[in-house]
Amino acid sequence: MNSRNAFAALAVLMMAMALLPISGMSQELPPDLPAYLHDRGTGIPMSQNGTYVRSREVLLYPFYEYYHDHNMEYRPEDFGYNSGDDFRGKYTANEGIMFLGYGISDRLALEFEAAYISAKLTKSEEDHTAMPAQIDESGLGDVEGQLRWRWNHETASTPEFFSFVETVFPTGKDQSLIGTSAWEFAFQTGLIKGYHWGTITPRLGFEYATEDNSFGVAYALEYLKRVSNRVRFFAMVEGFQGDAAVVPEIQWHFSPHAFLKTNVGIGITSKETDIAPEVGVMFAF
Repeated sequence: MNSRNAFAALAVLMMAMALLPISGMSQELPPDLPAYLHDRGTGIPMSQNGTYVRSREVLLYPFYEYYHDHNMEYRPEDFGYNSGDDFRGKYTANEGIMFLGYGISDRLALEFEAAYISAKLTKSEEDHTAMPAQIDESGLGDVEGQLRWRWNHETASTPEFFSFVETVFPTGKDQSLIGTSAWEFAFQTGLIKGYHWGTITPRLGFEYATEDNSFGVAYALEYLKRVSNRVRFFAMVEGFQGDAAVVPEIQWHFSPHAFLKTNVGIGITSKETDIAPEVGVMFAF
């Protein structure tokens, strides 16, 4: 069984498990929950949009994402060809990703992600280097992990503060279209505050890439609203340096311990991916 078939089989198995009435597996809100926690519950915020993990809870999220960018910036030298000039080419990719999260305690959580990706880059008509007209690659994509810490619990008058550190592991080859060829690190901190009109989460931090010793500032502003017992709406503006994207998402809680997530990333600056739709099912054990 290849990686894609195994990923699909696991998703089907977990979907079947989600429909079973298994005791102790529940994302339902307790009836005495304060109003400011109505949108999100009591968990620690995770990297997945509008997702929170509680102590000793396991989250599994198999999902699919598609990327399309008509003017992705690239340099031929990044793929082993003799030119350091910047060009804009067409980029498309299909990616299957597995996310695993675990609430170690009421304040500490851990998460991992691993991806299988198939990507294609069509070079610019202005690029006259020996680089092929089209590069196709598939295989292991980014593999990363995060350690997330909650500094305090939100109250009616005080927001909740959290921080996380992230590592992207060097699993890819040099001069490749997929994967990461050198260590990357990130640190961010943010706060969460719930209101009757929704819950907001601003966050700010930096990212560091060892390959070229570069630092950059990352930022985001998130909004979450529980529309009904089964539906939540999420929206986010996130960026890195001067580039930014907007991400709206709908979550459908069809089971007490599983919900469908579907969103689309839309680039609002030229260097961001034009469009990146995503769909998957989050399971809580």
